[in-house]
Amino acid sequence: MAIVTIVGRPNVGKSSLFNRLTGRRNAIVDNMPGVTRDRIYGEVEWREKSFFLVDTGGLIVNQDHPLMDSMKRQIQLAVGESDLILLVIDGQSGSNWMDEDVAMLLRRTSKPVIVVANKLDDLKHDEMIYEAYGLGFEKVIGISALHKRNIYELCDLILENLPEEETDVKDEKEIRVAIVGRPNVGKSSIVNYLTGQERSIVSETPGTTRDAVDSVIYREDLKYRIVDTAGLRRRSRVKDDLEYYSLVRTLEAIGRCDVAVLVMDSSEPFTDQDKKLASHIVEKGKGLVLLMNKWDLLPKRDKTGDKMIQDLKEEMVFVKHAPVLFASALTGRGLAKLYEKIEAVYINRQRRISTNILNRMVRDILAFERLPSNGKGKFFKIYYCTQSDIEPPTFVFFVNDPNIVNNPFQGHLEKELRGLADFEGVPIRIFWRPKA
Repeated sequence: MAIVTIVGRPNVGKSSLFNRLTGRRNAIVDNMPGVTRDRIYGEVEWREKSFFLVDTGGLIVNQDHPLMDSMKRQIQLAVGESDLILLVIDGQSGSNWMDEDVAMLLRRTSKPVIVVANKLDDLKHDEMIYEAYGLGFEKVIGISALHKRNIYELCDLILENLPEEETDVKDEKEIRVAIVGRPNVGKSSIVNYLTGQERSIVSETPGTTRDAVDSVIYREDLKYRIVDTAGLRRRSRVKDDLEYYSLVRTLEAIGRCDVAVLVMDSSEPFTDQDKKLASHIVEKGKGLVLLMNKWDLLPKRDKTGDKMIQDLKEEMVFVKHAPVLFASALTGRGLAKLYEKIEAVYINRQRRISTNILNRMVRDILAFERLPSNGKGKFFKIYYCTQSDIEPPTFVFFVNDPNIVNNPFQGHLEKELRGLADFEGVPIRIFWRPKA
């Protein structure tokens, strides 16, 4: 997936534009210049295409300040890692020396740049857009992030200037596996084990992720593609700045995989970053295996798998469906079952339940369960159910009023569905539809 990065001097509305394009209030919007110091990313979907959007701190290239030096490095990294740059300026006040300095930095690169003249709230300010062409870029558009003016036109312009996506033809007989996790949890060691311990490696073929190589492995008549996550082969360059874009590339790898193996450090499990990655895997409908690495380093008294699993269910309840392995990538202990778990989750992700079995479950629920109500005497009714899709398994329930459904009942119904078949490691999606 392409990466688009927003750059520009402070207080031109970069965060407002980010929020408008992503549809979320992820970035802090404040009138104080330079309030966005760290980068924030989001995913934008437009006309059935998607790209990652990165928001950066306000840049003043010539200001002699350690913070500005850091921001300059971030912008330079953004240029190197991005497919398209949005140079945002204040359209009402026009460009100034700070905008020109940023533009000069960007002109030295070969990356496409769109100048976005923000704060053009109405027609009377449109004539100010011509000044933006003075920054030396061909693509210029006037918008108002605050009032949503010309935002759709900007999205179209972004898609027009992104590189064509490489064809990613999936072999139906291969299992795509992404090894993901926060830095220094042993991802590279896990990849080395999976690829180095198998003597049937036949090739290393380029993947669709830039600067990444997917390892293709044949094992017991099954083809595995280990989907690389950026940074695995560039360890000498792993700094704070690079780790940020490695995270974005990791999200891209998750999007390409069938099963993600989330590697966590047994001595420091369930961190916020672990939870965010797990949540993203579930949101994307991917299979999930949880691998607790560095198990050998724990004190003997702490090596209680049952206690760790119980903690996992409390800390990360939304992935309690996932299998858990305790392993040491250093010694290889516990990794023998990893391929077995990956294959099982892959199969479960394609599992179907017949309509007859589903509606038998519905009849049992109607006969024995107390169904929710709207509090005004109207009780919930389920007419029938069908499985509409796989990868992930998706179920549609036709009911009298979808608005009556509450979270506890949906959770209970998911538990009933999991009781009908083996869905270990697989998220289940449930949709409610009013009966026509």
